[in-house]
Amino acid sequence: MRVDTRRRWAVFGLTAPAYLWLTLTIFLPLSAMLYFSFLTDAPFGNRQPELTLENYGAFFEKAYLHDLTWRSLKMGFHVTLICILIGFPTAYVLAKRVPGRWREALFLLVVLPFWSNALVRVFSWTIVLRPEGILDSAIHFVAPGLPVLDLADSYNAIIIGLVHSYLPYMILTCYLSLQAIDDSLIEAARSLGASAFTILRRIILPLAVPGLAAGAILIFVPVIGSFFEPRILGGRQGTMLGTVIEDQFTVVFNWPLGAALSFVLLAIVLIILGVSYPLLRNNLRAA
Repeated sequence: MRVDTRRRWAVFGLTAPAYLWLTLTIFLPLSAMLYFSFLTDAPFGNRQPELTLENYGAFFEKAYLHDLTWRSLKMGFHVTLICILIGFPTAYVLAKRVPGRWREALFLLVVLPFWSNALVRVFSWTIVLRPEGILDSAIHFVAPGLPVLDLADSYNAIIIGLVHSYLPYMILTCYLSLQAIDDSLIEAARSLGASAFTILRRIILPLAVPGLAAGAILIFVPVIGSFFEPRILGGRQGTMLGTVIEDQFTVVFNWPLGAALSFVLLAIVLIILGVSYPLLRNNLRAA
């Protein structure tokens, strides 16, 4: 009994700082925002706010908020899909095809975007994608007769900027799953006559599902609520639900509506994750 008691206190002592930190930095701000979402006005100064459900009702009553929510979800799906299509093959090459020293150099290139400020990266894309920018000038240098390439202030520019920002998450999570796959399984499949596609479909993909799922969550959740990438790269096409939420806090100073829209977006994300969880659980069991 004494050993078990000491072990419990030891575990509590090691985990308590982390739980305290999560409580102070996540749960308390979320609780405050949840309280604000039910108020008629921000509780600052001499204002006397009252409890109401109008902020949540505004989301269901205003059609443009439904359109922006769908655009944000579509943006999240597009960015996540592109990151999977690019990140998974890259992670496979790093995990199974590249020797040690070259792997370290390539990993440096993967994490290089994290070494610069996010705003700097986004503004850099405006220079690359605008007419007569770096990309347009390079294309016309190779093929002078092509029309002007203008990707600035467009939905495609938003996708490019977000993929550049979040692609390392997919590469790193997939790399961890692929690195854990025993090479003897692949060699055994090859010795039995399995084709490369069969090995990919029957062995590599099922065992890499945890990394793919973790990367998809790490990308999809923040992307659908992003605001400064769409605002800077999208121009008039960059209005998303995240930009509306940001405006409520910084421009309109309507904190209750901004908090309500934030929790509506959080609820939608939780519903999507809840619906996809049974499929993910079945794949994990099969693996």
